[in-house]
Amino acid sequence: MTGIPILSAITFAPLIGVLAILVLRIFARPGDEDAVKRNSRWIALWTTLATLALSILMVAGFDSSNPGFQFTESLPWFAGASYRMGVDGISVLFVLLTAFLMPLCIAASWKSIEDRVAEYMIAFLVLEVTMIGVFCTLDLIQFYIFFEFGLIPMFLIIGIWGGKNKVYAAYKFFLYTLLGSVLMLAAILYMAAVAGTTSIPELMAYKFAPGVQIWLFLAFFASFAVKMPMWPVHTWLPDAHVEAPTAGSVILAGILLKMGGYGFLRFSLPMFPHASSVFAPMVFGLSVIAIIYTSLVAFRQTDIKKLIAYSSVAHMGFVTMGIFSGNLLGVQGAVFQMISHGLVSGALFLCVGVVYDRMHTREIAFYGGLVNRMPWYAAVFMLFTMGNVGLPATSGFVGEILTMTGVYGASWGSGTWTALFAATGVILSAVYALSLYRRVVFGEIVNPKLAGITDLDWREVWIFVPLIIGTLVLGIYPHLVLGVTQAAAERLVDAWRAAAGG
Repeated sequence: MTGIPILSAITFAPLIGVLAILVLRIFARPGDEDAVKRNSRWIALWTTLATLALSILMVAGFDSSNPGFQFTESLPWFAGASYRMGVDGISVLFVLLTAFLMPLCIAASWKSIEDRVAEYMIAFLVLEVTMIGVFCTLDLIQFYIFFEFGLIPMFLIIGIWGGKNKVYAAYKFFLYTLLGSVLMLAAILYMAAVAGTTSIPELMAYKFAPGVQIWLFLAFFASFAVKMPMWPVHTWLPDAHVEAPTAGSVILAGILLKMGGYGFLRFSLPMFPHASSVFAPMVFGLSVIAIIYTSLVAFRQTDIKKLIAYSSVAHMGFVTMGIFSGNLLGVQGAVFQMISHGLVSGALFLCVGVVYDRMHTREIAFYGGLVNRMPWYAAVFMLFTMGNVGLPATSGFVGEILTMTGVYGASWGSGTWTALFAATGVILSAVYALSLYRRVVFGEIVNPKLAGITDLDWREVWIFVPLIIGTLVLGIYPHLVLGVTQAAAERLVDAWRAAAGG
């Protein structure tokens, strides 16, 4: 692939689908609305599959033993900034995860979205451009543009195709994440002025004064903490999940939440190592609160989607713990947990979408006894529930055990107590997840409206099969992820410890 701008091709390939749908929409004749809907779906599906194929090609050519950035591209842009692209062992898998989930989201929306289908598909394709761009960019200004522009299509997806309180949820999502990023923009401008560059690799090597690092860390933290989201700035997430369409929830949990963790790994740790070590105990405390508090809140939910949304906040607590543990196990565990959570949480929201498309309600009390009418659905739901709990042989187990082991050996102090309290979150996750499964799946069918509910169709089976394979394969053979991330994670941890210790 020498000389081929593979990252630019992956990032901007979805725009070809956008252009094709726009041409289809503009030149459609009156009365061709059904054809436009059908063709828009197929264009979006084939475009996302082509993007996935390019991503697989890129990963196949990635050298996991090289800790540096690969497939780099650089072109002068404006005002000293440059168009820079590149991936390392930390970012390459997030590109693949994004490209992997997008075709599943398009397929999941095949029958459930009937209004403004062309515009819906365009919004998802534009969102894919921004998400992949975040993980591929090596320029600070470029990162901010991708990071923030992604708010627009997600705002539209929630606000137009969401539930009855969609406008409130969309504005809350937009304002929370936008306001959190205002401070980050100010910090970016300061860093560019002081360091004289917006190149991320050069800024990773630049030594900011310890006092300056504190303020820069807090500015970036304000944005990434909201995006994760961390407690107590997590309240926008349950509302956004409940109101978003099924595919919107999959992308929100599977990819958008990971941008906060990726930001910590790409910016906070390497660029502000002193401040990261100073604030690590604070992050541990917030993480433990998130794990325990949101698990208790999840147990009391009556809406299936909101319960899974709160569980996502708890699982992100393990991620932030691992990131700031200061050792290889913790960092690798955090990356693995984000990849695993993208698969498992995305699948759980798809499970909710299956019954919602049939019954048009997500109230837990409405269901019961689904195993009698939907045995295949019950089996699939059970697998991903176990993955969410962290059962051994599922991907959820590997991420949790690595992060807790890493935190236990943290060099910043309080690691033992942090790991102990975090372990209670594993117990609590089993309580709310298995309670949900029992109430929805087991027992007798007492609601007469469920008598005619049908099991998974072939389209839904083919959506779940890749997620099932991913969850089990990564649970049994985690080296598929850990082998890719090890060199880059070692380089990050070694540089962080050296700079923080100095």
